[in-house]
Amino acid sequence: MTQLAELGKSGIKVHPIALGTNFVGGYNLYGDVDEEEGKQTVRDALDSGVNLLDTAYIYGPKRSEELIGQVLKEYKREDVVIATKAAHIELDNGDTVMDNSPEFLSQAVEDALQRLQTDYIDLFYIHFPDEETPKDEAVAALYKLKEQGKIKAIGVSNFSLEQLKEANKENHVDVIQNQYNLLNREAEKEIMEYAKENNITFIPFFPLAAGLLAGKYDENTKFEDLRSNLPFYQEDQFKDNLQKVDKLKELAKKYDEDVAQIVLAFYLTRPSLDVIIPGAKKGEQIKANMRAADIELDPEDVEYIDEIFKDN
Repeated sequence: MTQLAELGKSGIKVHPIALGTNFVGGYNLYGDVDEEEGKQTVRDALDSGVNLLDTAYIYGPKRSEELIGQVLKEYKREDVVIATKAAHIELDNGDTVMDNSPEFLSQAVEDALQRLQTDYIDLFYIHFPDEETPKDEAVAALYKLKEQGKIKAIGVSNFSLEQLKEANKENHVDVIQNQYNLLNREAEKEIMEYAKENNITFIPFFPLAAGLLAGKYDENTKFEDLRSNLPFYQEDQFKDNLQKVDKLKELAKKYDEDVAQIVLAFYLTRPSLDVIIPGAKKGEQIKANMRAADIELDPEDVEYIDEIFKDN
């Protein structure tokens, strides 16, 4: 049976494979959003044993939280761990700015509770840092909400090591969620070690590099969504990355698994990285991702993967 992971010091236990839900109502991110399909994916995940759903205000905006709130009514609230995030303010001129002020965060939690139709949020993140607010003051505001029972764990996302240290002055941060995958391993250099030393769970976003590390694409694949702007999808890098993924395909055969599961299993060997949120749109894909939690890679294979992607 898969061992559950604790989110930092919160006491909240989750399956190591969670569901990222930016495609659920994510009209501002994807061109082919089907609300009923998105809700069914959430049900499929929960029915399969996933218990952590990761959403955010900016997915939609707002609509992802609203749809998840609808599905949440069909389940026992205590069986589902909800993570959401906020920081974005959309200005009248169309620009977006970040806000980490205590006033903003307090209101953002209240608004998210309404959209999710729940009395509490299990894990609430500051989605992006702003330039003005001292990060320990921002986290102190969330800690007050935690004391009030409105949130149960505190997270930060897209924070630098320095910002994370400032945010964690009182040891209140439970989770950091930053970009990390085999094509962007910057977090391994310092943040993961700091997280491990301070009992903070590191959760990577884009773990499969929006599908590239799942071995689904070839050099003729064209992208017209958010992937077209990602660095590892740019022409020269894309071809090089495909060659690296081809090496993983050979390794996957040894374990009778798909490339995606081998990649996810590798991540779970990293310090402080105990939970992964790969996106998935179909029940079978979710079940396949969940298998990664039970794969034990041979040490030499961990080293082999490490070597293939050492320059990233």
